[in-house]
Amino acid sequence: MTEKCLGRIRSSYSRFSEKEKKIADYILEKPELVIHQTINEVAYDLNIADATVFRFSKRIGFKGFQAMKIALASEIMTSPQPLQEEEVLEEHENSHTENMFKSTIKTLEKTLQNIDNDSINKVINLIIQANKVEIYGTGDSSFVAMEAFYKLVNVGIKAFAFIEPHYQLMSASHLTKDDVAIFISHSGANKDIVNLLKAANETGAKTIGITGSPKSFVSLNVDVALYTSTDETDCRKAACTSKIAQLSLIDALCLNISNLNKEVSETSLDRQ
Repeated sequence: MTEKCLGRIRSSYSRFSEKEKKIADYILEKPELVIHQTINEVAYDLNIADATVFRFSKRIGFKGFQAMKIALASEIMTSPQPLQEEEVLEEHENSHTENMFKSTIKTLEKTLQNIDNDSINKVINLIIQANKVEIYGTGDSSFVAMEAFYKLVNVGIKAFAFIEPHYQLMSASHLTKDDVAIFISHSGANKDIVNLLKAANETGAKTIGITGSPKSFVSLNVDVALYTSTDETDCRKAACTSKIAQLSLIDALCLNISNLNKEVSETSLDRQ
């Protein structure tokens, strides 16, 4: 399986030092350029030492800069390619229904490519070990939060979710260090979700973010972040496709939790 360089960078972004974030931003913004550069050229462009770039490669799990470049090149080659001019023209001629489905498929493909398995496993472990799980989403994301609540309860997790802002803040303020809070926000910068995250962090609870931006407040202030991806410039279309990607991530988490619980139950029965 192709090692996912960009996914690793996004999932670890909040834990990087300032110099590491500088390198991360450079790679995330110019991956096609980086795969053709030497370590010296990257270091020169960023005005940092070659050794800093090398250590960054090791930091995200590669043996060195060259190994990271190979993984990055493979990732770019297998990524959905931007539409050519002829395809763009064809898309304009397609029905809104067809375009919506195509946008959703692209978003799901890119989200899958950005998934970091280490982060997924950390999230699963946090949820399973939690005393309770509270899910927060505001505005359109409140629907996703409620769906996450239903799905988690169905796989045996003690979960709760509130839609009304007052109850959300009250619940976030009364979390404990044994609880887990999940924050769902595509922008990761919504004022209400920011306030809820601040309240949860003050309690010492473990926090998880499901968002679309590795540089957002949510990404930088949760213990673990999972990312959805959309390139849509149409805000309405992006809002719809991001929700589907968020729900797909939640489905994946719940499926993994259900399978783990099943294995634990079967092991316990075998021991009886």
